[in-house]
Amino acid sequence: MAAISTLRPSQLSDLNFSILSLSFHHRRRLCHLLSSPCLFFLTLHRLHTLTLPQKTLLIARHLLFSLHYLTRHFQPPPPRLPNPFTAINHRDLDTVLLLLFLCEAYHDNPEALERPHAEWRQVLTSICSNTTLKITGITGIFDGAALIPYIEMVTRCKRLVGIMGCGGKEVKEVAASPAAVVALPAVEVRGGGVECVICKEEMREGRDVCKLPCQHLFHWMCILPWLKKRNTCPCCRFQLPTDDIFGEIQRLWSVLVKAGGKSLDDERS
Repeated sequence: MAAISTLRPSQLSDLNFSILSLSFHHRRRLCHLLSSPCLFFLTLHRLHTLTLPQKTLLIARHLLFSLHYLTRHFQPPPPRLPNPFTAINHRDLDTVLLLLFLCEAYHDNPEALERPHAEWRQVLTSICSNTTLKITGITGIFDGAALIPYIEMVTRCKRLVGIMGCGGKEVKEVAASPAAVVALPAVEVRGGGVECVICKEEMREGRDVCKLPCQHLFHWMCILPWLKKRNTCPCCRFQLPTDDIFGEIQRLWSVLVKAGGKSLDDERS
């Protein structure tokens, strides 16, 4: 991903360390799942009972969590970074990790999953052991080895969410997160002559107005109703965080695309 190449060495090192820790946590969960026949087949059964929209939502939640880590150096830091141990419960994490691992195994070796389901655990355990050795660097792979598979996983999840009918080319309007709105600062207008583009009236000198992260100013009574319907700046389309999962995925993805020197239109073409 082009955005990663724009990071300073210290930022890249910090990102790689964070991704390595998170990848180790996920790999440990997957290994625990594969080492327990009972847990494996219970998780596989749950995966089979989930509807397509439910699987899509699971992947989307996992993708959103992953994007928070990748975008931490490309946007103002959130109030707190999601905790990998509490962001998603173990049952859901096991399910989505198994789903993604099955997709990865099928992509690399379709014949492996043509065997009876009773043999899947043994086959997947072998594949998991080989990939774990590479990620941890035991086989001599360079220190950034965890970052490349992580970016590939994020890209794969983004593609899957798009194929399943969510987060595609059509961008819907979503409300800004209440937490993001509450955190917006009030500033005093100095000098006057500044127009609120929503109501087209001048913001009088000395009046407290709302300042968005993009530095544009608005009357509070104008911007609050606006942000209840959409999470974009009326002037420049800067996006505030949103509580809509697919809207937030699109926002964070656009952060990475723009950091890489591209536009969303280029990315979609």
